[in-house]
Amino acid sequence: MPERSDRPDAPELPATPALPDFPAFPDAARQAVGDPVLRANLRRATHTIRDKRARAVAELADWDRLRAAGKAIKDHTLRHLDRYLVQLEEAVTAAGGTVHWAADADEANRIVTGLVLATGHREVVKVKSMATQEIGLNEALEAAGIAAYETDLAELIVQLGHDRPSHILVPAIHRNRAEIREIFAAEMGRRGRPAPEGLGDDPRELAEAARLHLREKFLRAKVAVSGANFMVAETGTMVVFESEGNGRMCLTLPETLISVVGIEKVVPTFRDLEVFLQTLPRSSTAERMNPYTTMWTGLGPSRGADDDGPSAFHLVLLDNGRTDTLADEVGRQALRCIRCSACLNVCPVYERAGGHAYGSVYPGPIGAVLSPQLRGTGSAIDASLPYASTLCGACYEVCPVAIDIPEVLVHLRERVAQGGPVTREGIRVRIRPARGHTAERAAMRAARLLLDRPGALRAGERLLARARRLRPRRLPGPGRAWTDSRELPQLPAQSFRDWWARERGDRA
Repeated sequence: MPERSDRPDAPELPATPALPDFPAFPDAARQAVGDPVLRANLRRATHTIRDKRARAVAELADWDRLRAAGKAIKDHTLRHLDRYLVQLEEAVTAAGGTVHWAADADEANRIVTGLVLATGHREVVKVKSMATQEIGLNEALEAAGIAAYETDLAELIVQLGHDRPSHILVPAIHRNRAEIREIFAAEMGRRGRPAPEGLGDDPRELAEAARLHLREKFLRAKVAVSGANFMVAETGTMVVFESEGNGRMCLTLPETLISVVGIEKVVPTFRDLEVFLQTLPRSSTAERMNPYTTMWTGLGPSRGADDDGPSAFHLVLLDNGRTDTLADEVGRQALRCIRCSACLNVCPVYERAGGHAYGSVYPGPIGAVLSPQLRGTGSAIDASLPYASTLCGACYEVCPVAIDIPEVLVHLRERVAQGGPVTREGIRVRIRPARGHTAERAAMRAARLLLDRPGALRAGERLLARARRLRPRRLPGPGRAWTDSRELPQLPAQSFRDWWARERGDRA
């Protein structure tokens, strides 16, 4: 990693809070699966979004070629990431910006907090950013006496509701209109302009209440914090896709702009954006074109007093486990992700469990492969995430950059089950297999012994067929967990071997 740029001294902050003691995914999901309101909210929202996306994608005859092109661009960039990051830093610096390098969340939070304090202001407005959620920036700013205001509508709902995001594109997907109205009525007045008297749950009323609440913050703020969907190495250009216009307000009105961006978001050339300008909107919001696409390149060559845009721009390039992920030839494809959330909307597990069960700002299938690599698999939740999937492959089919999520899931399952060495924050550590993996390995060994002996297998199949009427309703021991939520399948009247012998007249 290149040397870090100079930055203002930051106060000593408490370390980024460790991951809460989330239970393993099955335990975390159990409450969500039993909540009919939550399941109805998730089912309605995910089905609506994915149906619209399917229609939008079907309009393009060359969608498969665009998908392959996006994959190729991302793979090429990741193979040469060191070179493109240096090129990006040079281009941003030449355009008047300042680049900072952050190895982990703590360093990124110190950099951003120091930059904000150096301005003399104690408020920031924020563009929706997964990277700042990943590092816990809002909490770090609050610890330093700085108020951070989310301006994306869904993020605003989550923040006012003292909640956590549960979806990449629609962080408040688990909330319905009635719940949002209650949150606005109870919480808006505590952080600024209160909600109008008699606020209803009509979407237009809710949107207007949010607009009025945020307007005063946009006009008052002197410092903004953003992420970026893409960074162009050859020009130093930052690119933000959004649908509401709040990003445009944050990126143009404040005097100081600080962007925290993962190092994997770089693309080599401006021309490469042409692919993603087509695939990202259709895969995320099912739109042909993104409503607001904001691009900026440093401060520009000749900034005057009356020019739009910030007078100071800082880019914080975030690693936080990405370099370790890059070293895994199978797992690195997760870094191709462009955060469209299409995989969440087709996933049967996410639809029933919701985003909170994943214990990460990256929920759903992509979170199941990205979070354990960025954070390591030393916790119960991270060790269980690779198993939070049916391996149905729907996520791979809709991914606009062709991430083979099932392949990575199986790869990570092997790593967890073996209890072997894994990389976490640059340190080689040894993990303990999650509960049940010891029994699983024993069962696999027993199956191997049986499958290696065709005669014993044949005898066992015949015995089970004759005893099928004695089929229990529940399995004993560890198998009880399976039959607690599923019916034990009926045993067939005959084995496949017997059927084959009858149909073909020979032995299998």
